[in-house]
Amino acid sequence: MPSENIREVRLSDLDRCYEIETTAYEGDEAASREKIQTRIEIWPAGFIVLEHNGQVAGFINSGAAFDVEMSDEAFKELKGHDPDGPNVVIMSVAVDPEFQRQGMAGRLLTAFIERMHRSGKQRILLICQTRLIDMYASHGFEYLGESASEHGGLSWHEMALTL
Repeated sequence: MPSENIREVRLSDLDRCYEIETTAYEGDEAASREKIQTRIEIWPAGFIVLEHNGQVAGFINSGAAFDVEMSDEAFKELKGHDPDGPNVVIMSVAVDPEFQRQGMAGRLLTAFIERMHRSGKQRILLICQTRLIDMYASHGFEYLGESASEHGGLSWHEMALTL
């Protein structure tokens, strides 16, 4: 029987997380290895991984802030991040394509939401593609509207969950 474990990221997970990021996202949408390393080093409490049979199969990473501008590209490098901020911005929800469509993203989201709730955060925000709106809505996220973000040359939608 397969085993799963959701835990806080470690620096030793960097290469595997980068591999997943570049295979799960299209083109310029994927974060660079350097951005992922920055996210691990600066706020590991906002970065969880799901291990499947001992191998990282997916992850969620984020930053926290008092004021959030969803189209702020610099925030993806955690410029303006404040671990005491009440707002959490999810930057990546990524699952290795080999493990997609098995509910792993949902289990990661459930664990992430619970962790942020326990840590006293007030809101979780994200931007997503149209095809993912329903998935996030099924986890309690409310649709806010189209985003001004042009990340990766794509159009995005903003969503938020009040904790």
